[in-house]
Amino acid sequence: MLRIYLAGPQVFRPDAVRYGQQLKEACLASGFVGLFPLDNALPDGLSPPQQAQWIYQANLALLRQADLVLACLEPFRGSEPDSGSCFELGYAAALGKPLFGYLADQASYRQRLLRLQPQLAVPGGLPQVDAEGWQLEDFHLPLNLMLSVPVRLVGTDVEQALAWLARQREAGAWAVPKN
Repeated sequence: MLRIYLAGPQVFRPDAVRYGQQLKEACLASGFVGLFPLDNALPDGLSPPQQAQWIYQANLALLRQADLVLACLEPFRGSEPDSGSCFELGYAAALGKPLFGYLADQASYRQRLLRLQPQLAVPGGLPQVDAEGWQLEDFHLPLNLMLSVPVRLVGTDVEQALAWLARQREAGAWAVPKN
């Protein structure tokens, strides 16, 4: 079965381990093996910097095991996706992994940004510049081009995304790895 790395800010939920298990069960029901960043138990006795290093290395190992990545690209603590998830997508891109994501609001990045942060809008001003004079990216893509170009959005939530991935697998889009 294809292994999917499940990137996203869900690791910060109060019920992250339980939710990760639900995601993995949804993957299994769709014919995939889900790899969740919290799959590996953090060893006892590590200092916070050692914990961070351990988590980083464990997540990279899971990404290397994955056949593809599915990322939640919802705004997290602001108007952008979780920065850790963005890094994971970049790492997976460098490894040549197929990248997929889901995002409820797939309006253009500019539209979403101005809706989420209306204070950036310039009344009567140029639509490509914010209130501080900084350029607003406007390629009619739902995310910054560095995410929108390599990551294919395949749903508005994880269920839609997994259903799309399952249809693609059934259509022969990917070869099942030989283990």
